[in-house]
Amino acid sequence: MKQSSIDPEIVQRFLSRKIHHQREYFMHPPYVIEKRLFNSIIAANCESAVTCLDKINTLERAVLAEEPVRSLKNSLICSCTLMTRAAIEGGMPPEVAFNLSDAYIQEIERKEKMTDLSLLEYTMLEGFIRKLKEARRSSRHYSHAVHLAIEYIQENSLQDFSLENLANHVYLNPAYLSHLFKKEVGTSITDFINRVKTRESVYFLLHTNNSISEVALLFHFCNQSYYTTVFKKYFGMTPSQFRKQRGEEGRQKTDLDDFSLI
Repeated sequence: MKQSSIDPEIVQRFLSRKIHHQREYFMHPPYVIEKRLFNSIIAANCESAVTCLDKINTLERAVLAEEPVRSLKNSLICSCTLMTRAAIEGGMPPEVAFNLSDAYIQEIERKEKMTDLSLLEYTMLEGFIRKLKEARRSSRHYSHAVHLAIEYIQENSLQDFSLENLANHVYLNPAYLSHLFKKEVGTSITDFINRVKTRESVYFLLHTNNSISEVALLFHFCNQSYYTTVFKKYFGMTPSQFRKQRGEEGRQKTDLDDFSLI
């Protein structure tokens, strides 16, 4: 198969950034306070979570861009990532968490005042906890095997793995895993994988000048046409249209987690 010509250093930065967000979240606040915030969200304890966020916000924020508003937006994107993953860990269906994250990221990008952005961080926190409570009331919890499958998909988005590989990883028969995943998550494994890959491909659309076909190849879509079809399904526009629109809006600096990595 033809190899992608995307600079390996860019891929490495993507992977490093992904690992950072998935395992470390945002590292600048003291880890113990951040961990308490994470656990408070998992426990759906809004009072405790707000207290932890208050403590974090008494500290100086990391400088994540030269322009203060952009820096704060990037910081809130990191916060949204942490909240998204904590909510999923607490039992919120990934699709619900991702859609909520998408909405908040869009709201972050719309805000231009520091005060509005600061208030939005608390709105996000309370919104994630409220939705998590709703999810728990609906009794939609994921089995250990499905959780493992989701983690595998997240961690191997740049790999060309098969259903058999995934099933072997969770020690289940492929047919049974497909049935279980569809039942619990509400979507097929293939659809879920495509969503993860297209969301993560956003990084390369915004941060590189590589062609659409090269980005499609990097994520092991069979061809550019299929990648375009899948991308449009989730984002409502083609990759080319998306890249053009974001560029015109001056959002090239938008982080990978603008689109809520799964």
